Amino acid sequence: MANKQKKKRNKTYTGVDAAIARPVITKITAANRNPVSQWWFEHKRIARPIIIAALIAAGVVILIIEIVRIATNG
Repeated sequence: MANKQKKKRNKTYTGVDAAIARPVITKITAANRNPVSQWWFEHKRIARPIIIAALIAAGVVILIIEIVRIATNG
C-alpha cells in the first residue's frame, strides 16, 4: 500500500519572526517626444516585424525581377 502524502502548506507565515513584506516600488519616467517618436514608442513591438517582413518581401521581388530580366536578355 502506498503511503498517503502529507498536504503541502500554502499559507504564508505571519508570525513575529516572519519576513517583512516589502512594498512594491513602481518607477515611472516621463519623456517629451515629438509625435512620430511617440508613435514609434507605442507601436514598436508591432511595427518592427512588419517593416522587416516588408523589406524582405521587397528584396525578394527585386531579386526575381532581376533574374527574369537577365534570363530574357540572354
